[in-house]
Amino acid sequence: MKDVIDVMELQREKSRKKSIDYRQHNFLNGFTPALFIFECGKKLNAQPLTLATAAVVMHRFFKEVDHSGYDSFLIASSSLYLAGKVKDDPLKIRDIINVAHNTLHRGSSPLEIGDEYWNMRDAIVQAELLIMRVLKFEVGTVHPHKYMLHYLKSMEGWLGKETWEKIPIARLAASFLQDFHLDPAVLDYSPQHIAVACISLALQCYGVQLPLMDDLDDEAWYSVFVKDLQKDKHWEIMEKIMEVFNREDSL
Repeated sequence: MKDVIDVMELQREKSRKKSIDYRQHNFLNGFTPALFIFECGKKLNAQPLTLATAAVVMHRFFKEVDHSGYDSFLIASSSLYLAGKVKDDPLKIRDIINVAHNTLHRGSSPLEIGDEYWNMRDAIVQAELLIMRVLKFEVGTVHPHKYMLHYLKSMEGWLGKETWEKIPIARLAASFLQDFHLDPAVLDYSPQHIAVACISLALQCYGVQLPLMDDLDDEAWYSVFVKDLQKDKHWEIMEKIMEVFNREDSL
């Protein structure tokens, strides 16, 4: 259980980490370009679902192709641009270009309108079309977020208002969910199971025991929400989430 508790410290350390030089890191099975998406998206004030969609689109693309044949950060930038359209969260392409360029080249000035700017703009647009073709124009995603929201609203009444307001279970579970999108393993599990695993991890981090569950299996609580999640699969997903923090901490 120590590994679960240590996730809390890793969460706190995220805000203290130095800036990553993306050009010095390998593809890392899609982890590095996904991290790039989240950093750029945060600078662009993109919505959480937009970032999650961009990460899923990027992971799905690289699942279909050999990543060595593509500029992963170009694909990441195009995935972010495409996700903004899919989620009706319009991100201006000029802003994406400047943020992506500055994130790859720390301290650089915004690109002037010139050859480098137009080349990058054309590359993002062409990459967007390539992504669409590779994914057969199926870029919609059923996210775990809506299931998590439903489960958390139900749990608020279950735990009681005082406990719910004192312990930020919802915030931590949502943070785990977003971070899990850094790993292509997010494609391997159903959105309902991912939502449950993130909430379960948050409950364990805070040591919260749900009422009326004292004499039952610790895992019994989620059977209220999902009927097909086996205990082994449940723990497997939580371990995958925790691995994300270990990988990020190594950069």
